[in-house]
Amino acid sequence: MFPPLLDTLTWLVDIPSETGSEEAICAAVSERLAGLPQQRLGQSVVVGEPTGRPLVVLAGHLDTVPSQGQGAAFVADGRLFGLGSADMKSGLAVMIHLLEEQGGSGGPFDLVGIFYAAEEGPYVDNQLGVVLDGVEWLSGAACAVVLEPTDGEMQFGCNGVVNAEVTFEGAAAHSARPWWGVNAITRAGEWLADMHRVAPRTFAVGGLEYQRTVAVTQAHGGLANNIIPPLFTLNLNMRFTPNTSVEEAVEELAELCAPADGFTVTDFAPAGAVAVDHPLLSRLAAVSGAVSAAKQGWTDVARFSEIGVPAVNFGPGETSRAHTADESVALADVEAVHASLSRFLAG
Repeated sequence: MFPPLLDTLTWLVDIPSETGSEEAICAAVSERLAGLPQQRLGQSVVVGEPTGRPLVVLAGHLDTVPSQGQGAAFVADGRLFGLGSADMKSGLAVMIHLLEEQGGSGGPFDLVGIFYAAEEGPYVDNQLGVVLDGVEWLSGAACAVVLEPTDGEMQFGCNGVVNAEVTFEGAAAHSARPWWGVNAITRAGEWLADMHRVAPRTFAVGGLEYQRTVAVTQAHGGLANNIIPPLFTLNLNMRFTPNTSVEEAVEELAELCAPADGFTVTDFAPAGAVAVDHPLLSRLAAVSGAVSAAKQGWTDVARFSEIGVPAVNFGPGETSRAHTADESVALADVEAVHASLSRFLAG
């Protein structure tokens, strides 16, 4: 008899797993699912294997953001509170139960779970990339479901992201005689005002609306209170829509930064394909009754898109609860997503 979903979720939340410290939770999940075929890659584990039936992949990251003082998991008002409860240990709990219930069954699908590390850190450190590179047969999956919190929706695709360092140069001088120098910070004033006026742009992709956004997210400049600043450095963040390539997004961002003295892309991640018309994902939408929506942020749906696997975001929890000090998930949402995916996998 498998433990209830609530017990599994409580167990997962009470295993600390901040990014970079996923070994304990990876080992615990691996041991819990020891009766199923497994492959360990770093602090990630793939559970299940193909046998010739259409392969459905469930994916969830093991790590959480840093603690904000949350203690042990507890339940109040129909919600479970604790670090990672929404993002995304509730999704992991659903994955574990589905694998226990259907992973070795004779149903219509081969079911595989990917429990991976380092999603909350930099894109290049995310171990899902390592897993997809290291387990070649995953590229033959019929579809994938990423169980990030989705507010009860099936969220298709995802926006891509580019971060760029933008610099304005000046010349240092004593602040009592500013005419002897060039103020790099105030040189950026007109450009910053232009950035403030850049409005989101809406693009329809697959019948869903995605927003392209551009925002200055960091600024650093100045040496001392009595020195005219010789350098001003900013971070410009673009979230680009699924109908745009990384190269196109970088080109557009570079044009916006033409008045600056320097423009260097520091990191990027591609957008995810919008697979609204894929027959299996359409059937999941029908079985769940969930509203189809656009994913405005970035998720690992993009990594599955890169290897040609149609994927969707569909998991328990509200996105607004993620990364908060009072993070929590409605237990009814966990049960509902589990029930929807159970019906879908039953064929």
